[in-house]
Amino acid sequence: MTLAAVDDYVEFCLFLRRLTGIDLTQYKRPQMERRLRTFYANKGITLLTDAFSRLRSDPAHLEELLDRITINVSQLWRNPEQWEIIQTKLLPELAEHGQVRAWSAGCSYGAEAYTLATISHVAIPKGRVSITGTDIDKRMIERARLGLFSDEDARTAPEALLKVGFDRVEGGWRAKLKLRTMTRFDTGDLLQMRPQQGAFDLILCRNTVIYFAEPIRDELHLRLADALRPGGYLVIGSTERVSSPAALGLSMKDPFIYRKL
Repeated sequence: MTLAAVDDYVEFCLFLRRLTGIDLTQYKRPQMERRLRTFYANKGITLLTDAFSRLRSDPAHLEELLDRITINVSQLWRNPEQWEIIQTKLLPELAEHGQVRAWSAGCSYGAEAYTLATISHVAIPKGRVSITGTDIDKRMIERARLGLFSDEDARTAPEALLKVGFDRVEGGWRAKLKLRTMTRFDTGDLLQMRPQQGAFDLILCRNTVIYFAEPIRDELHLRLADALRPGGYLVIGSTERVSSPAALGLSMKDPFIYRKL
C-alpha cells in the first residue's frame, strides 16, 4: 500500500471522529480499512479524503457509510446454547441476591436485551430485573426503543418463548409492554464509557470486541469486570476470549461465561 493510501486512511479516521464521534482507530485496521475502501471503490472513489465534502453535505450518504462501518448483525436468541445457561443457571442464582441489574453492551437494535427480558420473565417470574442497552449508533438505539423485529430476526427463537415476550405484528414481532418497561436504551461509546464499580449483576458483551485491536479489547474487558459486583457474570461471544481472566478477578463458569470473584 502506498504512503498516500496510508495517509488518507488516517485523515479519514480523524475526519470521521470530528464529524460523528466514532473513532475508527480503536478498531482492527486491516478489516476496517478494507471495508472502507471497498465501500468507496464501488462508488468510484479511490482516495478516502475525496469523500469529505459529500459526507458533510449528504446525510443519506453518511447514513449509508455508518451502516457499513458499524456492526449491527443481531437476532433474537442468537447463540441459543448461551441463553439456555443464562435462563436455567445464571438468572435464578443472581435473583437470590435481589434485583438483577443487567447491561447489554453493544446492544445494536435491542434483540439481545429483549431476549434477556423474555427469559427473565420465565426464569424468575417474580424477580425484579432492570436491563440497560447501550450502543454507539443512535439510529440503532432509536430502533431498539420501538422493540420491533422481523421474522428473520426471530428465525432461531423458540416459539413458546417468543410468544411469551412478543406480539405478532405485520411483518414480524413487537416486544410486549412488559418487556419494554423493564428495558432502557441509551447511546454510548463502549470504548469511552466508565460504568460505576459493581453497578451490574450481569453484563452481556457478545460478538463485539472481535472488531477491536487487542490492547483496546483487554482494556474494555478490565472495565467490564470492574463494573460487575462480586458474584456477577460476564458473557462474551463464542468467537471471543478474555486474556488472563484471573488477573481481572474472573473465573470461567461455562464456556464464554465468567464469574466475578
